[in-house]
Parts: sequence; C-alpha cells; structure tokens
Amino acid sequence: MYHDIYLQFDNRILEVITINWLHIFISLVVGLIIGIVACVIYFHKGLSKREQALIESKEQQEREAKRLLGEAQKSGERQKHELLLEAKEEIHKSRLELEKSVRDRKSELQRERNRIEQKEESLDSKLANVEQQRDDLSQQLAEVEEMKEQARLQEEKIFSELERISGLTVEEARTVVLDSAREEYRHDMAVMYKQMEDETKVSADIMAQDIIATAIHRYSADYVSESTVTVVTLPNDDMKGRIIGREGRNIRAIETLTGVDLIIDDTPEAVILSSFNPIRREVARIALEKLIQDGRIHPARIEEAVAKAQKELDQTIKEEGDRTAFETGVMGLDENLLRLLGRMRYRTSYRQNALKHSIEVCWFAGLMAAELGLDVDMAKRAGLLHDIGKAIDYETEGSHIEIGAEIARKAHEDPTVINAIESHHGDVEPTNSIAVLVAAADALSAARPGARQENIETYVKRIQQLEEIVKNYSGVDNCYAIQAGREIRVMVIPDQIQDEDMALMAREIGQQIEDELNYPGQIKISMIRETRVTDYAR
Repeated sequence: MYHDIYLQFDNRILEVITINWLHIFISLVVGLIIGIVACVIYFHKGLSKREQALIESKEQQEREAKRLLGEAQKSGERQKHELLLEAKEEIHKSRLELEKSVRDRKSELQRERNRIEQKEESLDSKLANVEQQRDDLSQQLAEVEEMKEQARLQEEKIFSELERISGLTVEEARTVVLDSAREEYRHDMAVMYKQMEDETKVSADIMAQDIIATAIHRYSADYVSESTVTVVTLPNDDMKGRIIGREGRNIRAIETLTGVDLIIDDTPEAVILSSFNPIRREVARIALEKLIQDGRIHPARIEEAVAKAQKELDQTIKEEGDRTAFETGVMGLDENLLRLLGRMRYRTSYRQNALKHSIEVCWFAGLMAAELGLDVDMAKRAGLLHDIGKAIDYETEGSHIEIGAEIARKAHEDPTVINAIESHHGDVEPTNSIAVLVAAADALSAARPGARQENIETYVKRIQQLEEIVKNYSGVDNCYAIQAGREIRVMVIPDQIQDEDMALMAREIGQQIEDELNYPGQIKISMIRETRVTDYAR
C-alpha cells in the first residue's frame, strides 16, 4: 500500500518538473530564433543607425529574454520546491491516516476475537451444565421408573385387598362408582339448568316482551271472521222463484257452473251461497248479483254471467296482489306471486283471512327486525310470502309449506325467504334470524284475541292430545289443560320427582308438544309438586 502511494506522488512530481523544463526549453528556443533573426537583419542592412537601433533593440530583447528565462527558471525551481513540499505533506498525511486505519482495524479485530473467545467459554460452560443436567435427569428417570413399579405393585396389592374386603371386582366397583357419579351429575346438571333457565328467562322475557309490545303497539288491525257462506240480498221474494227457474233448471245451472250450493229458505229477500272454496263463492256472488240486476235469468244468461264474473274476479285478484305489494312496500315480486297474493284474499285459515294474516305477519316481522337491527325489507318480504302456498293448497297435493317453498324457488326468491317459508311451523330448522322472526310473527298474529276461531271438535281433540302427552310421563299424578289449551298444569308425585328434576321434565314435555301438536301461539307448562301430611286428633 505504501509503495503505491509513493509511486503516485513520484509520478506527480515528475509531471510538474517535466512541465517546468518544457517552459524553459521553449523560452530558449524563442530567444535563439530572435537572435538569429537579428543577426540576419544586421548583416544584410549594414550598420546604419537604424540598424544600430535595431541591434540595440535586439540586444535589449535578448537581455529581456535572458531575464525572462532566468525568472522562469527561478519560478520553476520555486514551483518544483513547493510541489515537493506539498507531495511530502500529502504523503505524510496519508501515511498517518493509513496507520490510524490499521490501528483501528487491529483494535476491532482484537475486540471481535475477545468476544468470540468469551462466547466459546460460555458455550463450553453451558454444555458442561447440559451434560450434568442430562445425567441428573437420567438418574431421576430411573428413580421414577422404580417408584412407578413400586406404586404398581402397591396398587395391585391394594386392589386385591379391596376386592377381598368388598367382595366386588374392579369392574363391578367401577360400575357402582360411575352410576353414583352419573346420578350426582344429573342432579347437579338439573340444578344448574334451572338456574341458567331462570336467569335467561328474566332477561329474555323482558327483551321479548318489549319487542313484541312495541310491534303490537305500532301495528293494529281490526279482525273480521270469515265464514263459509255468503248472503246475497234480493230486491224482493219473487226473485227467489226466478232464480230457481222452471223445474229448478236455473238453480241447477248456477250450482253446476260455479260449484257452490244455493240455499233458498224462508229468509226474507236473501239467498245463501255455501262453499268451502271462497273463490267459487265469490264468482257465484258476482254472477248472481249481475243476473238479479239484469233480470233475465235462464241457463244461457247464467253461463254468460258466470264467465264475466270469472274474468272480473281474475282482474280483481291481480289488482289485490299489486295493492298488497304497494301497501307493504315489498317490491320486485314475481307476477305469479302477485296473483297468488291476490287469491289469498279469498282464502281463510281458522276463519282468519289468509291475506290479512300475511300482511300482519309482514308488518310484525319488519317491526321486530327493526328493533333488532336486522334486514327490515327481507323480514317483510319473508313475512308476506310465508303462507303463499295457501293460495293453491286445496288444488295441489302437499302441505301449504311444501307448496309455498316450491313456488318461491320457481320465482327465484332469496334462500332466506325460502327457509322462512319452510320453518315457520317447525317443519325445518331455521338457518337465519329472519326465519325465527317470521315464525314468531306468525304465532303472534294467529294468537291475538279474535284472530282465529276453531270448531268445538278440533278444540276438544287438541285438549285431549295435550293431556295425553303429559300423562304418559313417569311421575305425573294428574294434568289439566286450561285457558283454551294455552296452559297445561302438571301435578307430579313428590316421592318420584324432586324439585331439581322438574325443570328438565318441563323442558322435555315442551319439546314433545312442539314436535307432535299444531297450535297457534304458545303453551305454558306449569309444574306443581306438593307434599301434604295429614293426621287426625281423636
């Protein structure tokens, strides 16, 4: 490294010296040329004054050239000396920097070597510790194995002694212990379940009551019970004879074309139309009113009136579907769904109008969804379409749930709506919160006072089925269905059913009722356990 630096400085000094001598050489050449020129002029011109002046000028120029040459030499020597000094200073500075860098590098290498030596010493120490610990662990493991063998022998000895004392084998003793633990666990689970159920009911009932009360408060509707008969008012009693016609041909034509029964009795100025199909009954009503207004009643005119009534009813059904969708704010429904909604205007369930029920479920589901922060539009859509299968369930095989779900699939409805249709009576498990809300809204609409009416036979049958389910449980002394079957009170045998077991039993009864019975609203299960001691003073 030093050798390279010296070479660089020597080269630089040689370059400077070469340049100075070049300047001197040039100055000498110039002076020589000037002298030669002056000599030539002198010998050719003679020694005239003018020439003398020229010679003097030439001499002066030569002297000036010599002076310049001397000054150039002195300047070159001075510059050379200065450059040599600068070069020596730079060489000295570079040498000092290089020596300092070398010292720093040596110091750093020494420190790194010291650190490596310290790490090696630490690793050697740790390795010695690990070897010592491994030896200790091997010794402890041997001791543990010996202790395990001693424990096994002691355990076998204890089990043998226990079997001799108790007269039971290990498997028999295990069975006894497990049975005892299972019974104790069942008792603890019943107590814990009851506590959790009580705590959950407190908060859940309050929240559910608030939501339902808010929904009911924000939506109210009048109830009008539907019936299976329609009364048509006549202008006079003479019209009855014209409706019957000669030998009853007119009344037979009306009944054949419309599929309804005409009841003409002693009721003044009225004819009763009887049919379980409300659409046929409506067609017959419209046709009969047209015939009465026209006055011409004969089979041909009846056929014409019935055809016009059917067209008019089809238009009314379409308008009713459009009006329902606009009223509830459920947009984008398929044209077939709108027509089926219109048909539901003439469909009843337990004498409750199916379309009004669907509209009410739509509003209830939407209000509860808003309270819970769910999709209100989707909840209203599912609520409005949940009973869509009732529009044609008397014409197609299958339940209204199966029919409604199939109709919704063909209309490319959202899977949430389809699941709400399938699960609102518990036939299918709900897969989303909207389906649960629709089921609750459906039960709420059906259970409101005056919403539905059922005949005495259906009522008695439902009460009997409810009591039979409960009586089949072991430990039940007696049970009574009260409040129109909305509550079942169960008296249990105190010696067989403990207080902690009643919560589980009530839950099992409720689950079986949900699986086997169809009912609107909810059924309350009240468990009663009472211990009485009777004595007589004589």
